[in-house]
Amino acid sequence: MDDEQFPVSHSEEVWRRLLTPEQYAIMRGHGTEPAGSCALNHEKRPGAFLCVGCDQLLFRSEDKFESGTGWPSFFSPEPGSLGVKEDRRYGMVRTEVHCGQCGSHLGHVFPDGPPPTGLRYCINGLCLKFVAQ
Repeated sequence: MDDEQFPVSHSEEVWRRLLTPEQYAIMRGHGTEPAGSCALNHEKRPGAFLCVGCDQLLFRSEDKFESGTGWPSFFSPEPGSLGVKEDRRYGMVRTEVHCGQCGSHLGHVFPDGPPPTGLRYCINGLCLKFVAQ
């Protein structure tokens, strides 16, 4: 992680205790889960998707759509819930999405989503906690 400060912060030792090894690799190490590996990709019930690291509300089920990519996809986040920055890893330029409260890496946003925003927030399901409503 970089030096940006967030309202929720922990030492890397505490993050390792709070997250599973897979979640830690994604959220703190900017990793990616295998496509199609997370049950939340198929979650269709009304509810909310929270950050596993800090319980920040990130997305609502009505903003989720099937993108066919193998990761949960949303066209709009909760206002103020996310931060973005340029990601130049792997020889390409993408826009990384992280939790605005704890700074954990969540995925990326792309300009190929459906109306009304035209955006596709491609999020690692292991970073999300679903709460049915």
